Formats: sequence, structure tokens, C-alpha cells
Amino acid sequence: MKTIKLSLLCLFVTAMSFASVTTSEKAALVALYNSTNGSQWTHAWDLSSPIESWYGVTIKNNQVVNLSLEFNNLQGILPQELGDLVYLKHLNFGLNKLTGSIPSTIGKLNRLETLNLSMNILEGSIPTTISDLSSLQILELGSNKLTGTIPTEISALSNLVKLSLIDNKISGEIPTEIMALTQLEEIVLANNELTGDIPFQLSYFPKLKTFMVSDNKLNQEYISVINGNNPNMMDLNSGSVITDND
Repeated sequence: MKTIKLSLLCLFVTAMSFASVTTSEKAALVALYNSTNGSQWTHAWDLSSPIESWYGVTIKNNQVVNLSLEFNNLQGILPQELGDLVYLKHLNFGLNKLTGSIPSTIGKLNRLETLNLSMNILEGSIPTTISDLSSLQILELGSNKLTGTIPTEISALSNLVKLSLIDNKISGEIPTEIMALTQLEEIVLANNELTGDIPFQLSYFPKLKTFMVSDNKLNQEYISVINGNNPNMMDLNSGSVITDND
């Protein structure tokens, strides 16, 4: 009898050790795998194995909280089901071959603190639903083929520390709404098709360390500050200056 009880206890402990995430989260991960040619990933998943063993997936309290698949040969589009990973805090798909547009369902990830989709082949506009990412601190969408304008809804990202949209085809004027993001330490908008003038002084951002808007279609050249000291006393209209105090 003791042997049976011990066996049942071991089975219970094992089951708890590999407790599954919700059905919708698992379905979202499988959808991502299928839509990005998962069998050809550098580190492919064995879908028959426990999710806890899948490369780049971090689970806490039976919730997927981290998805780090950078430089993993993802090819294809991001599925709408990505928005069902509602407990994600960090998502990194940088340095892959993702195509298509950023799904609007990305806005459902309101616990997200880091979003890195840089160095892919993504097209289309930045979805306005990005404003729902109220916990976001780092937004990296650089080195894609994104078009359209910087959405004014970006002003809702009050915790944003880094904004990098470098090396895209984003056009229009830089929205004044960016002034609401007073926690910003990095504003990197270089190498786009932005027009007009900079609608703010650097003094609006007391924590700013990096500011880059070169290689656009702005009315004039502006200062670039790269890992420099707090530049809030600099005059944006003084010409193109680059500092590097590393």
C-alpha cells in the first residue's frame, strides 16, 4: 500500500513539475512555429515535448513570460495568435527573416516590457494598438521596411525608455505627442523619410542620452547625441553635431 501511495505521489509531483500553460498560449506558440517555418529554425521545437523544454520559452507559474528567439532563422509572418500570449513580459524576435506586417493583436500584450522586432523584413505601418502596451519600456523596430507615420498614440507609452525606429521608410513629421514620454533615454529615428522640424527641445527629456535623427528629409540638420552626457542644455538648431563620451 505504501508503495502505491509513493508511486501516486511521484506521479503527482511529476505532473506538477510539467504543468501546462493555457490552451490558448500553447496554440499561439504552435501558430508561431507553423507560420515562421519552425522546422527550419536554428533551434527548432519538438512540439511533442513539454513546452518548458522549448528553446527561448520561459514559463513562470504556468504562464509564458519570455519569448527570446533572436537570430533563430524565423521566416514568414507573425500570426494574429501572438496576441494570446497575454502574460509575456519580454519578446525578442530580432535578427530573423520575418515578413508581412506587425499584427494589430500585439496590443493585447499589456504586460510587455520589451518588444524587439529589429533587423527583419517587416512592412506596413506601426499598428496604433501599440498604445495599449502600457508597461512597455523598450521598443525596437529598427532595420525593417516599415512605412507610414509614427502613430500619435505612442504618447500612451509613459514608461518607455528606448524608442528605436532606425533604418525604415517611416515618413511624415515627428509627432509632438512624443513629448509625453519623459522617461526616454534613447530616441533613435535616423535613416527614415521624416519631414518637417523637431517639435521639441531636448530639455523635455531629462534622462535622454542618445538622440539620432540624421539621414531623413527634415528641414535642417540636427544634433545627434550618442551615449553622451545629458544633452538638455544643447540647442537643437545649432547644426549637426555628434558626440560620443564612451
